[in-house]
Amino acid sequence: QVQLVESGGGLMQAGGSLTLSCAASGSISVYTMGWYRQAPGKQREVVATIRSGGSTNYAASVKGRFTISRDNAKNMVYLQMNSLKPEDTAVYYCNAVRSFLLHEYNYWGQGTQVTVSS
Repeated sequence: QVQLVESGGGLMQAGGSLTLSCAASGSISVYTMGWYRQAPGKQREVVATIRSGGSTNYAASVKGRFTISRDNAKNMVYLQMNSLKPEDTAVYYCNAVRSFLLHEYNYWGQGTQVTVSS
């Protein structure tokens, strides 16, 4: 089992930058890691994912502004967020997922609030 703890959220003005961090309690090397967000009254949506091999995918709304990265040696995942917009306001969640022997192992952190003011 992997426990995930997010940090780095806060209040930021539009146009600013924030870096979110996700610390895992165990090895994440075989997991696809991701950042998701949920705004008030909306469903949780994927922001960015990074596979164990390093390939990345981004939601269209954040492509070119956000960068996901991972440090397997430190069991850490990061989300660098630039050019923040008020619509980026949400609770951001870290996720770890892998499939092994027909089972899916899926873990979530508690989330960190990001608020962007206009």
